[in-house]
Amino acid sequence: MPALSLRLPEDLDHRLEDEARLERLPRSEVVRIAIVDYLARRERERFMAELAAEAHTAYTDDSIRSAALEMAEEGMVTSDEALDIAEGRKPGGSRFSKPTEKWWK
Repeated sequence: MPALSLRLPEDLDHRLEDEARLERLPRSEVVRIAIVDYLARRERERFMAELAAEAHTAYTDDSIRSAALEMAEEGMVTSDEALDIAEGRKPGGSRFSKPTEKWWK
């Protein structure tokens, strides 16, 4: 395993020492865990930024936006049918026993 040497400000070194003592781990293990967490977080942040950029591009493209809305509407029908079946109703039937019944009751 490659070694890494670094200098820490005194206050950060004390915090690291305290954390290692509380976790009953060697300081090097606490640092390894921190680096793994940091790198994973940065990778997630980059992925989410790329995803947001792609979504923004797709949202501003009318043909992509229309296709996405069409797929969402198709999915809603399937989802509603599954809900009807799960709740013991005939697919496409009324959700309420009385026409005036409110959904939140």
